[in-house]
Amino acid sequence: MKLYTQLNFGGNCEEAFRFYEKHLGGKIAMMMNQSQSPNAPSGAGNEIVHARMNIGDTVLIGNDVPPSVFQKIRSVYIYLSVDSAKEAERVHNLLADGGEIYMPMEETFYATRFSMLRDRFGVAWSIIHEKPMA
Repeated sequence: MKLYTQLNFGGNCEEAFRFYEKHLGGKIAMMMNQSQSPNAPSGAGNEIVHARMNIGDTVLIGNDVPPSVFQKIRSVYIYLSVDSAKEAERVHNLLADGGEIYMPMEETFYATRFSMLRDRFGVAWSIIHEKPMA
């Protein structure tokens, strides 16, 4: 059994996945829009019906939902652990651009750097560079 995270977007799934691929070291394994899908109806658009990306050992699945029913992700965060405080700062600044910061990047008792934010695509992130455990 495997457990994946699926992200719904309101029309910008492709933009978000390409952004994550470029800046977070992800690799898009598949991306198909409505017009490319089998049995696509006449006039099918460019909305993503299925995208799959590998980031480290994690698989993200994504798709677009109609803007009329799209809601920003609530109470769920993608928890991204990075290898250095410098990388935590870089990723935080990148994802915060055009987004909303809930907790600024700071040191905590469990992390040299930790922050919480929502990026410009509506995805909520926790970014951490963990302190070594004793």
